[in-house]
Amino acid sequence: MKNKKLAFIFGTRPEIIKLSPIIRECQRKKVSFFCIHTGQHYSYALDTIFFKELRLPKPEYRLQIKSKAPFRQGEHTGTMLIEIEKILLREMPYCVVVQGDTNTVLAAALTAEKISTTSHYTGFYIKVAHVEAGLRSFDRSMPEEVNRFIADHLSDFLFVPTKNEQKLLLREGVPSSWIHVTGNTIVDALQQSLALARRVNGILGKLAISKNAYMLLTLHRQENVDSKIVFKNILKGLESVYEKFRLPVIFPMHPRTQKRLKVFNLKIPFGIKVIEPVGFLDFLSLEADSRLTLTDSGGVQEESCILKVPCVTLRNNTERPQTVLVDANVVAGTNPENILKAAIKMYGTSRRWRNPLGDGTAAKQILNILLK
Repeated sequence: MKNKKLAFIFGTRPEIIKLSPIIRECQRKKVSFFCIHTGQHYSYALDTIFFKELRLPKPEYRLQIKSKAPFRQGEHTGTMLIEIEKILLREMPYCVVVQGDTNTVLAAALTAEKISTTSHYTGFYIKVAHVEAGLRSFDRSMPEEVNRFIADHLSDFLFVPTKNEQKLLLREGVPSSWIHVTGNTIVDALQQSLALARRVNGILGKLAISKNAYMLLTLHRQENVDSKIVFKNILKGLESVYEKFRLPVIFPMHPRTQKRLKVFNLKIPFGIKVIEPVGFLDFLSLEADSRLTLTDSGGVQEESCILKVPCVTLRNNTERPQTVLVDANVVAGTNPENILKAAIKMYGTSRRWRNPLGDGTAAKQILNILLK
């Protein structure tokens, strides 16, 4: 079975991080694989540095397919379909492995499935493995929700973090034999990288901040930063949070957020320290040592939960409800008053919650299942 080639297809920071434990497991077991990077994240800090820090091989294929506008989702996804198809027909992998809910995931899963419908011409069928399957926000206005739903229903292997996602997929009609509860690979990635981050990095010293004496902010989702009213409300809420606690808010600003800030002519409130996007190890250190995380990122919600850092989610819903159920996270929405209330609640919370996302063996379980 080891001669069956796998194709890892990714395009963003979370995908690189969460697929890295499986890629390393392939290297350890000498399983044949190749990587396609669609280029969905294309700045150095959000891309190249992660391969270096995570000690991953450079992708064999780099497509550099950038989104031209948030409302041109079809063009973005369609361009990926065309280019990914060329590579898959050339490489003929046994299985395409994707993670999460991006346009890259949708394009890769759909391309593999489309090729498989022509197996009477090509002579081969490409399976699809979806890592972190079964997540739902139940908000179809989010492009990510549409992507993850379609990818799940195109996949042959659905690797879910917990039994909650398993139950949800069963209700949607996915055959039980296709669903595998493995835990989340982010646990593997954090366990493998946290010690290294502590050893090689001094980001807190560079920023002149101390452990538990600052808050960490991330903000990038389309529904938050592409609306001037919503973006302005979030900034107002963050201003209130700083005035209440008087702790600096460290904000590695995403390129998308930088652009919208300029377009809307909005100002960052006093107390929020904007820095350039940082690498994985720097960000991991900032997460682990922060007093509170404020974010609209699903991945950061998970990471904060694992690292025992209280989290406030700047959205109206979450596809990570297990972090809320164990009291590691609260969904605040984007109303300024609610953001402040949520921050006050989580600032004073205990950090004794259990980690619901797995034991750090997800990558081994996933590869063993793929090789059966």
